[in-house]
Amino acid sequence: MLQLGEKIVIVADAFEQNLPIGEYGYLIAYDRNPDNAFDYVIRVPKINRNFFVPSSDVEPEELLIQQEVEMTTREALIDYALATYNEKLFHQIMNGELEQDEKEEETAPEVLSQAEFIKQVNLRAWI
Repeated sequence: MLQLGEKIVIVADAFEQNLPIGEYGYLIAYDRNPDNAFDYVIRVPKINRNFFVPSSDVEPEELLIQQEVEMTTREALIDYALATYNEKLFHQIMNGELEQDEKEEETAPEVLSQAEFIKQVNLRAWI
């Protein structure tokens, strides 16, 4: 849920209200009416209007900036891999294997005590 006063960007117009897609606005109120399809009331200062919008029509500015940074970084890595003829890096980026390698590094195997190790070996030997 977005916070009051948060800077948002209009990303869609689900109810075709002629929302200025791509423009900035500020969240000024929650719409608490359960019979209403709208979740927020936003203020768009550029056109000096308030709009009722569902949560799917708006995104926080910070989230969009983060997505843009990730996309730009990915494109820069692709350009670097192509410029240096680094085929392995290129395939990792294109197949998403780079993110999987990072996750594998974070999940290091747990170190077992000697008693726990012997217990597990005996359990497997029994089966």
